[in-house]
Amino acid sequence: MSISQYPAKVTMPRLDEPYPTVFAFLVDRFPRIPREVWEARIAQGKVLGEDGSPVSIATPYAAQKRVFYFREMDEERVIPFPEEILFQNDELLVACKPHFLPVTPGGAYLDQSLLHRLRKRTGIHHLVPLHRIDRETAGLVLFSVNPETRGRYAGLFREGRIEKEYRAVGLGPVPDGRESWLVESRLVPGEPWFVMGTEPGEVNARSRIRLLEQREGRSLFSLSPLTGKTHQLRVHMSSLGMPILNDRLYPRLQPRQPDDFDRPLQLLARWLRFKDPVSGKWLEFKSDRELLW
Repeated sequence: MSISQYPAKVTMPRLDEPYPTVFAFLVDRFPRIPREVWEARIAQGKVLGEDGSPVSIATPYAAQKRVFYFREMDEERVIPFPEEILFQNDELLVACKPHFLPVTPGGAYLDQSLLHRLRKRTGIHHLVPLHRIDRETAGLVLFSVNPETRGRYAGLFREGRIEKEYRAVGLGPVPDGRESWLVESRLVPGEPWFVMGTEPGEVNARSRIRLLEQREGRSLFSLSPLTGKTHQLRVHMSSLGMPILNDRLYPRLQPRQPDDFDRPLQLLARWLRFKDPVSGKWLEFKSDRELLW
């Protein structure tokens, strides 16, 4: 069994009718985890309050307070591809992750996450990702090394002050004469919960897409997300009638099955550029990973 060295956390929201106990909240908040598992975790001291004290079955619910718990995994599939560290200093670490590896622990993954691997590899236990990319997507991820400057780097993403470029291989015919698109839409959680859909209303997702090359029914694209919504580039490519090669979610959700390591999603977070808020210097990073092209 794998047991996380680092606690996961969840904040108890403010509710008109709050749960009677922290235990009741956790059981309802995580329906895929059996009630008996939470009982065992609490009995073993693996669920902690915000002050670090163990939670009991009777600990009352406290809105806006955090609960910390240690995730466990009976059996975890190994992702047989390595990550790369491209840059590291006292403030930042820049890594390039492989396809299939999640950035942070979640679902069926604990040890097999980029965050866990990098903490173990570097010994920096307070390493924190500044942004996320999909588990199926390969490419660049920035991590904060210094908690004291973390907010300044997080602000780069929050305020849209990072230039980003992805590469993708799309399927289907390219409209005659078109070489570039500005795709704007309103993305909302879909059905089931892990896919995104669109609806009329105020635009909240924008992407610039540029055709680079065509070859034997496939096309290579440069993608620049101007916003950072979940699955934004995957939805936008699909909306143009050119879904990304090996995408199992868009345009149609495929039956659930184990990862096929021979068929990775052909989407790569390839390039980042920004002005370092601490040093004042411009920094630029590029992934050397290749797509199936």
